[in-house]
Formats: sequence, C-alpha cells, structure tokens
Amino acid sequence: MIVSALRQCCHAVDLLVETSGKLAALLMPVLASVVVFEVFSRYMLDSPTIWAFDLSLFLFGYIAALGGAYAQQQRAHINVDILYLQVSHRTRCVFNLISFSLGIFFLLVIFKMCFEKYEEAIEFDFRRQGEWAPPMFHFWVMLCIAAALFILQLVRDFLAEAWFLGTGTALIEEIDNGN
Repeated sequence: MIVSALRQCCHAVDLLVETSGKLAALLMPVLASVVVFEVFSRYMLDSPTIWAFDLSLFLFGYIAALGGAYAQQQRAHINVDILYLQVSHRTRCVFNLISFSLGIFFLLVIFKMCFEKYEEAIEFDFRRQGEWAPPMFHFWVMLCIAAALFILQLVRDFLAEAWFLGTGTALIEEIDNGN
C-alpha cells in the first residue's frame, strides 16, 4: 500500500516536472522571435521597441528557472564525477541524499524570499525601470513556482535514493541518461 502510494507520487512529480520543463522549452522560439524582431526593428526600421529588452529578460528568466527541475529530473546538472564515479552505488546514494537535502533547504529559502518579494511587488506596485515599466509581480510568482517544482523533484529523488538505501531495491525504474 505505502509502496504503491510512493510510486504514484513519484510518477505524478515526474509528469508535472516533465510537462513544465517542456512547456518552458516552448518559450525558446518566443524569446528568439522577440530578439529577432528587436534587431530588425532597431537596425532595419531605425525604430527600437521599448518592450523587447524587458520581455526577453523575463522570458529568459522563465526558461532558466522553470527548466531547473527538469534538468534535475534528466540528471543534467553538473556532478563531480572524479569522485562520484569511483564509489559504490550505496555511497553515491549517501552523496545524493546529502546534496538533495542541501538543495531542498536552499530552495525553501529561495521560495520564502521570492514569496516575500511577490508580496512587496503587489503592495508597492514594483515595476522594471524604463520607459515601458512592466510590473514585476509575475516574475516572483514564476520563481516561487520554479522553486516549488524543483523542491518536488528533489523530494522525489530523495525518496527514491532513501528507498534504495533502506531496501536495496529501486522504488521505481530510473531512466538511464548516460550517467
């Protein structure tokens, strides 16, 4: 019963993180289009926009932040392989549990700070400085969502590693990404 519930939670997190990561990737062509339009507008029409720079910053931030949990899921983050690959699988699990714990703590701090910034942005109507002056609250909301997704992914990974350490069997079958 508990094993089945844990597996369902892990699969739900996998689906949520994969979907959000792929949706964030769809923003790449939008970002490229904004930059191309700004270059065209500035150099061909001699009429730069007031919004393209801010919009491209927001889009890049969305892509980078929302892609973090997906990168963790795909095991695409940097690892110190010189030591990591020399130890047993169980020792790797211990390393992972320590790093996941630190990551969760750090992301909880980030989430708290971003939520406070969101509240300030709403209360004081914070905007980017400039002629267009778009509001900032949406960016802080997105960072809260990105941190929450990353926390969920790390908790899911933590559970899988702890399960292996405790039982010697995999909680769910992991996809080998060449690591």
